[in-house]
Amino acid sequence: MFTGLCAFPLTPVTGNDVDEAGFRKILSRLTTARVDSLGILGSTGSYAYLTREQRKRVALLARELAGDIPMMVCVGAVSTDAILRLTEDAQQAGADALLLPAVSYQSLRDDDVFSLFETVNRHTSLPICVYDNPGTTHFTFSDELHGRLSSLDGVGSVKIPGVPDTAQAAAERVRNLRSQLKSGVTIGISGDAFAGLGLNAGCEIWYSVCAGLFPETAKQITQAAAMKNHAQVTALVARLEPLWALYRKHGGSIRVMAAAAGVLGLTDVDCLPRPLQPLSAGDIAEIASVITLLDLK
Repeated sequence: MFTGLCAFPLTPVTGNDVDEAGFRKILSRLTTARVDSLGILGSTGSYAYLTREQRKRVALLARELAGDIPMMVCVGAVSTDAILRLTEDAQQAGADALLLPAVSYQSLRDDDVFSLFETVNRHTSLPICVYDNPGTTHFTFSDELHGRLSSLDGVGSVKIPGVPDTAQAAAERVRNLRSQLKSGVTIGISGDAFAGLGLNAGCEIWYSVCAGLFPETAKQITQAAAMKNHAQVTALVARLEPLWALYRKHGGSIRVMAAAAGVLGLTDVDCLPRPLQPLSAGDIAEIASVITLLDLK
């Protein structure tokens, strides 16, 4: 579950509901490409904007479409009670693992977060991936807290938001974190532009937004990483810099992925949950140009 390539697909929304036809088309690309696992209802999957019933429906639909590909479902919410209900829904939908961020309105302390994970761990038999995403949750995990969490039997992976921007510093970052973790707990890199640095530094899995729409392109990178071909990993990730530049330009990946799904004819061009607005026609044209330039697939 926690090695290789985990693809995080968009959850397209039209009007007030999930675009199930669009979601099916997106998932079909991932299952055809045979990604190693699926990350359902992550940040690009708009978990924070969907109702409990919508999230349950997306998880059920993903399970139907995933076949034998393992599926991790995000159960992030502000309150522990809501998280436990979402955990129950994910289990009933057939999830193989849970993705758990530390979402809050009031600021959280380390003991608050440890208690949350301990409670969820007690209420599920599914393995848990710790979702460290300070850009959206405004909570930063220390390596020491990751170490405490890894002592819980159910914690199987840590999804980190990036690494320093040199190979030596990235390797030191991963090495320091690993020294805190229980044996067998994997480290996964997210933040697509950091994929090469993270994989070359020893991360066992890429939690990838890019793979959620362009799985064949992303697989080339993780396959090179599996062969320890560091130079090829670096080159393949560097080649995608025009895509990473679009992420930076538009404040993250979700608007870019939504526009790209529309360009590919998988969804409506406007497929974001409100209050998120679609990009302009000019921006969409630029995204279409990058897809063609890089031959993303």
